[in-house]
Amino acid sequence: MARQASSLRDYYGLDGITVQGGSLKTWSFTSPGIERVQVNLKTEGRPFNADIDLWHGPDSTKQKIAVYSEDGSARPFNAVIETPKGQNAIRIQNTATMEYPLKAIVETDNEGFIGERPVDPSNSQLVQGGAVKTYTFEATVGSVALLMQTDGRPLNARIELLQGPNNNKQIIDIYTENGMLRPFYAIMQTPGSGNVVRVVNTATMEYPLMCSVEPYEVENYEYEQGPLSVDGYLK
Repeated sequence: MARQASSLRDYYGLDGITVQGGSLKTWSFTSPGIERVQVNLKTEGRPFNADIDLWHGPDSTKQKIAVYSEDGSARPFNAVIETPKGQNAIRIQNTATMEYPLKAIVETDNEGFIGERPVDPSNSQLVQGGAVKTYTFEATVGSVALLMQTDGRPLNARIELLQGPNNNKQIIDIYTENGMLRPFYAIMQTPGSGNVVRVVNTATMEYPLMCSVEPYEVENYEYEQGPLSVDGYLK
């Protein structure tokens, strides 16, 4: 298997904050020098449903994300959220029942874990409002990097990770007030074979978006000898 890039603190030997089903946690970032934060949600193998809101000042929601994962260990949520201009807060609500807690990590992007985006914006494809783009990956691809942005207009989209026909393993619904100032960037784990990422622009025709989905971690194979090594981060 490819080396997991799923959890920020897997690299630091730390754990996240438990968010019980039906409860919420808030993280505040008041320094104008904090321009982005990393958000990771995971479980010990159970499903999770969560809402993530980015607040900028009182009563101003700049970004909303709703996440579902069938298995929060194999397919955690791992994304960068832009927090320019200071006075930002991240609110995470576990919308599942009490039996389904999750672990949440929110921290500033100081270590460059995925802050240096390995996605080439020049490879982005235009997705018109109401249109759908699909990306299919080989079994050797352990995770993919996804970047969505606009020319400054709002961004409304749904990302579906499927494994087999109509078998949703992860669903992410995104709203961003300004898709240039606050693009959406995430790493999605794609264990096993038959993985397809489907991107749906849920806005109207007047609101196109640019999307790029590329392999992030890939296993190298030599057919006579079997698996030899694992590449790290694709640049």
